[in-house]
Amino acid sequence: MSEIHLEESWKQALIGEFESPYMTALKSFLKDEYKAGKAIFPKGSEYFRALDLTPLDNVKVVILGQDPYHGDGQAHGLCFSVRPGVRVPPSLVNIYKEIEDDLDIRPPRHGFLEHWAEQGVLLLNSVLTVERGLAASHQGRGWERFTDAVIAKVNGLDHPVVFMLWGSYAQKKAAFVDRRHLVLKAPHPSPLSAHRGFLGCKHFSKANAFLQKNGLAPIDWILPEKV
Repeated sequence: MSEIHLEESWKQALIGEFESPYMTALKSFLKDEYKAGKAIFPKGSEYFRALDLTPLDNVKVVILGQDPYHGDGQAHGLCFSVRPGVRVPPSLVNIYKEIEDDLDIRPPRHGFLEHWAEQGVLLLNSVLTVERGLAASHQGRGWERFTDAVIAKVNGLDHPVVFMLWGSYAQKKAAFVDRRHLVLKAPHPSPLSAHRGFLGCKHFSKANAFLQKNGLAPIDWILPEKV
């Protein structure tokens, strides 16, 4: 993170975060982890992939995750998304089930969600890195403060935004969001909790109805089969 390679609108909005002591400490921590030979996911060029694909003024929907996937070849900087060719994770399987039930869209055979991000869906994890095989290993190192700042910048946009908050962690993290935005809450889509109200939540149709009501183009939730 010595040189910040980041989409320009986010770079300008977050420059104060990058210059703050907590970010300097986070950078030192990551450097030490690399020096110790640890595998960190996603790769450095993809830490901010969610921001790079969805410029600040383009954000129409925010989906909050917690940590990157910690298995080989999975994480690439977008919450819930995996690289083409990687098995679709269980939570994303349930997201696809809900989209099919809600909008009659058949699920693709992959879990690569960049098509959503390019349309204004900010697929933001709370923590942007993880050590291979160790879930939550980079929690409490400063990423949470950084992503709080990201959410605050979205909250301050002139146009209304849809926040999809799945599970108590996401709901607490974005509890400060203004009510001029549409805040949709449901249990997490994990197999452990999806049946408690995520399945059947109709968040995807509700999001598009809200966007259209406010003069914004709806999201095309259909993911192309070829990626």
